[in-house]
Amino acid sequence: MADMSASASLAMTHLVPLAKEFDEDKVTPGVLGFIVFAVMALAVWGLMKSMNRHMGRVNFAEPDDKAADAAAPDASKSTA
Repeated sequence: MADMSASASLAMTHLVPLAKEFDEDKVTPGVLGFIVFAVMALAVWGLMKSMNRHMGRVNFAEPDDKAADAAAPDASKSTA
């Protein structure tokens, strides 16, 4: 156990100077930012694919005028 803490402290002493080389005012998204962006991109791609599939199933043909006139009462004969 003592050997592990010694190696951990040795690793920290080597990593601290590396961390000081970076600009402290510079912020980067890192791996987590990339993963979040990739998941959001996959979600948008899946939603667009689903929307295209659903839009393909929609019937855009308008009903026939004669069928619509027969079903609706004539508004010109109203006495109101």
